[in-house]
Amino acid sequence: MTVSTAIARLNAADAEFARHLDHLLSWESVSDDAVNQRVLDIIKGVRERGDAALVEYTQRFDGVQASGIADLILGRERLELALTRITPEQRAALEKAAERVRIYHERQKQDSWQYTEADGTVLGQKVTPLDRAGLYVPGGKASYPSSVLMNAIPAKVAGVAEVVMVVPTPRGEVNELVLAAACIAGVDRVFTVGGAQAVAALAYGTESVPQVDKIVGPGNIYVATAKRHVFGQVGIDMIAGPSEILVVCDGQTDPDWIAMDLFSQAEHDEDAQAILVSPDAEFLDRVAVSIDKLLPTMERAEIIEKSINGRGALIQVRDMQQAIEVANRIAPEHLELSVADPQAWLPHIRHAGAIFMGRHTSEALGDYCAGPNHVLPTSGTARFSSPLGVYDFQKRSSIIYCSEQGASELGQTASVLARGESLTAHARSAEYRILDQDKGN
Repeated sequence: MTVSTAIARLNAADAEFARHLDHLLSWESVSDDAVNQRVLDIIKGVRERGDAALVEYTQRFDGVQASGIADLILGRERLELALTRITPEQRAALEKAAERVRIYHERQKQDSWQYTEADGTVLGQKVTPLDRAGLYVPGGKASYPSSVLMNAIPAKVAGVAEVVMVVPTPRGEVNELVLAAACIAGVDRVFTVGGAQAVAALAYGTESVPQVDKIVGPGNIYVATAKRHVFGQVGIDMIAGPSEILVVCDGQTDPDWIAMDLFSQAEHDEDAQAILVSPDAEFLDRVAVSIDKLLPTMERAEIIEKSINGRGALIQVRDMQQAIEVANRIAPEHLELSVADPQAWLPHIRHAGAIFMGRHTSEALGDYCAGPNHVLPTSGTARFSSPLGVYDFQKRSSIIYCSEQGASELGQTASVLARGESLTAHARSAEYRILDQDKGN
């Protein structure tokens, strides 16, 4: 197999740099009309025919021979069996990763709070976990047990009573690592269905699949399109684009390390994006040499090659300050600060899903076992979005208790504002509670 790269080289000093960068970053995740209509038809089928539609679609799309819905349900004992079928090393790695993810997310838990004003009025916030969360997990060979941990554990830490996992098993292919991860993470129910039909089942419920409050987890274009359509009926985590990594380097890190860091995201799929930014032109040359040297050694060389050639780039900047400016412009999913003093630059980073500090902190550690969540905003959405966390599985209710005096005082303010909006019932409702001594004040 012959592979070679022609990774784009950009220079921030060029007059056309901004236009070239915008073109490089552009990503359109909108489904075409055919996909959109197919998804709508599937959702309609599941809503109207429930379990029967799930069985039919699973037979048709996944090649699974199922006589009924019972064939698509995995009990807790099956998850426990998976723990015995993986190697001791795999089980130990899953358990260690799960523990680190759990410890990190415990720190994200929010508590309810209240305060009392001088007149006895009480205001506050009640934090409550969702009743039920749905976890979509890709199936077959493209399975990610790490994603099971990253999605299920924050839900459990938040206090979600039931986590329901859906995972396709194309042609009956079951991934034992995924089931073992579900067991370790505390997943409560598993259905071996996938695609838009699984999303529809979670959103609307069937005779066997319970309706959930929120759907999280990655999937293909059909899954992403279905999540768009059911949003509002249920919550969703995000519509994720391809994986991304941006490395900012001062030129002092081993170029082989940097090349492999770029590969770590490029190997996900052909549309993944790997970018290196540095003020050292010679270092960029050395990384380019490392890319060509190491690429033939990779199992997924063809995918990496297409990703690097199609959406990758080596960007030269004036200095580290401009490197940070470019990083904030890109707002990457993963940002590696491969520099001598990453803490000095951290205050200047405004937009990034996850920030990996220093030369020894590879992005891969965050994917698996560092602790923070690897479900991150992509395609520049780190400008306004955050990593998946415990807060995604909690909701907040406002608490308002008015004392007699508090209701009287607030009623006067509410009355003025309500009448200014011509909402007389609002005004009179508040005015009924105004005490006689406050009227006319």
